Amino acid sequence: MKPSNATLFYIHDPMCSWCWGFKPVWQQLQAQLGSTVTIIYVVGGLAADSNQPMATGMQHALKATWQRIEQHIPGTKFNYDFWNPASNSMPRRSTYPSCRAVLAAKMQDPTLEQAMILGIQQAYYLNAKNPSNIDVLAEVAHSIGLNAEKFKQDITSPAIELLLQEQLQLARQLSSQGFPSLVISKDNKLFGIPLDYNNSAAMQQAIINVIGATK
Repeated sequence: MKPSNATLFYIHDPMCSWCWGFKPVWQQLQAQLGSTVTIIYVVGGLAADSNQPMATGMQHALKATWQRIEQHIPGTKFNYDFWNPASNSMPRRSTYPSCRAVLAAKMQDPTLEQAMILGIQQAYYLNAKNPSNIDVLAEVAHSIGLNAEKFKQDITSPAIELLLQEQLQLARQLSSQGFPSLVISKDNKLFGIPLDYNNSAAMQQAIINVIGATK
C-alpha cells in the first residue's frame, strides 16, 4: 500500500486490561499497515492519582473483567495473584503513574515507548506487580535499557506532567469510546475505526477505506 498523509492514533492506557487483550491483533495490524499511515500513541489515563487502597467491590469488578477478556479473546492470560492480599501488590485505582512512565520512557528514548508499554503490561498482568508504584515502573525502565535514575527524575518532573495533561486532553478530543480506541485523522477530519479483538482484517480494510490507499 502507498504511504498516505493520514495519522492513526492509538488511544490506550498501560493498565487497561482490554488494551492488553488487544495487543496481539494490534501488533498484527501495525505490521500489515507498514508505512501506510503515521501511528501515534496517546495515553488516555483511566484513573487519576490516588494513594487509597482499591475498594473491594472494584477489585471484584476488575477480576470479573479479566475473566470476560479471557473468554472473549482466546489466549489472553492474567495472573490473578495480583488480587491476593499475600502478594503485596496493594492495588490502587491509579493509572496516571504508568501513563507518565510511558511518556518518561519516550522522552529518554523514543524508540523504547512500546517496550515500556509492554513492560508495564507484563509486570502487571503476568508478574502480579503494581505499576501504580514508582519502584515497579523504575524496574521496568531499567529492564528495557533506560537509565533508571534519570527515569525516576523525569517521571515526577513538571515537563512530564505537562505532557500527560496534553495527552489526556488530546485523547478526549479524539474519542469518547474508551480504551483502546483507533482514530484516523485525515484532511482535518476524524474517523473512528471499529475494533475487532480477534482479527485485524476488518480494521485494516476500514483504515484503507478511509485513507484511500491502494495496493
